[in-house]
Amino acid sequence: MYSFNTITRGAAISALTLLLLATGCSKSAETPTTGVSPSATAVVSANTASKLGDLSAFRSIAADVAAIVDKGDFPAARTRIKDLEVAWDSAEAGLKPRAADDWHILDKAIDHALREVRADTPHQADCNTAMVSLLRSFDSLQSKGPSA
Repeated sequence: MYSFNTITRGAAISALTLLLLATGCSKSAETPTTGVSPSATAVVSANTASKLGDLSAFRSIAADVAAIVDKGDFPAARTRIKDLEVAWDSAEAGLKPRAADDWHILDKAIDHALREVRADTPHQADCNTAMVSLLRSFDSLQSKGPSA
């Protein structure tokens, strides 16, 4: 029999996956509805989304993992990084065709973080380095924006 936490986690992962897929498959309206100029809208978009789209949900999970790693709670970090792995893998079909090179950059950084956090004997410094590198990858791709 499944525990309440298992069911809740499964429901949360499913909801996140559906949200990411819906976000990944939809086109945003490029026409401003207020007095904001199109060039100002492009600057805002460039600062918030990559060619892959909005990566904030993935980055948020990675930031959670980094904070857990900072505390040295590796069992909790393993559990939370699984959420990142599942969400990322579920969104692959919608993200990878948009910008395969960018997708591979993040995929490699995620794989590295997964290896370090899931190591038989994880080392704090190695895990921290992997998580900082992953967060920098997210930030770098978001700063490139869709027009880069």
